[in-house]
Amino acid sequence: TGLAVGMGVGQALLVLLAAYTVMPAKDPLLNICMDAKHHKTKPGPEGMLHNQCAPWKDNACCTANTSLEAHKDQSNLYNFNWNHCGLMPPKCKSHFIQDTCLYECSPNLGPWIDQADSSWRRERILHVPLCKEDCEEWWEDCKDYVTCKENWHKGWNWATGTNRCPWGSMCRPFSHVFPQPKDLCEKIWSNSYKYTTEHRGSGRCIQMWFDPAQGNPNVVVAKYYAWKKRSSPAWMEDVTPETDKAVCALPWPVLVLLPLALVVLLERAGGCGSHGWGSL
Repeated sequence: TGLAVGMGVGQALLVLLAAYTVMPAKDPLLNICMDAKHHKTKPGPEGMLHNQCAPWKDNACCTANTSLEAHKDQSNLYNFNWNHCGLMPPKCKSHFIQDTCLYECSPNLGPWIDQADSSWRRERILHVPLCKEDCEEWWEDCKDYVTCKENWHKGWNWATGTNRCPWGSMCRPFSHVFPQPKDLCEKIWSNSYKYTTEHRGSGRCIQMWFDPAQGNPNVVVAKYYAWKKRSSPAWMEDVTPETDKAVCALPWPVLVLLPLALVVLLERAGGCGSHGWGSL
């Protein structure tokens, strides 16, 4: 009986050890905020996020004030004026507001965070796979608006402190500047987004628009692409020795329990026969 009890204790300790060793380390690509001008250092709940930014209120990288500024025609966030070629129609502007809310508030863009070389942010997003519907509805609702530029990130005339069309440029319909939805989504913010044929709810594309009552669909998308990125050879090469140590380090309960489990097993079994290990 003593042998059986001892074996049971030893096996229980080893099961506990196994449970600790397979516990995943915190994924550095998930639930994070980028290092940019208005972002919080880490995501968390916000009591009140304004209007179109509200879907992120349970876990956001933006503050309530940032969400309010995101809705203004002349926002203090970046002094950017949507109405550079006349008044932007409300249905078109709603997509740009939603785009701003996603950028400022989402904690699910980690797999696409890239280094930035601008004075106002150290990180940006690059090639975020945008759902087909989000991109096409954006283009459809904006195609009759006019603009003078294809890339809205750079090349503006900032002489007055806000963006104005550069000298010599012409205001043209969106549908001329961006002939297809893909052109709009990929070019307007220097490839921040990537046009995809994936649909909302597929778990394979990021949604700008979603119903928070159904949960945030971008959580599972970020997990999928984080897994893909970790599985790629390029990611493995980028892992620093320090990161390796952090991921592989055993938590203290494991270090305490390991010798105890071995002692119990060896004492009760009378040696380190293969049966004790093989039954795990």
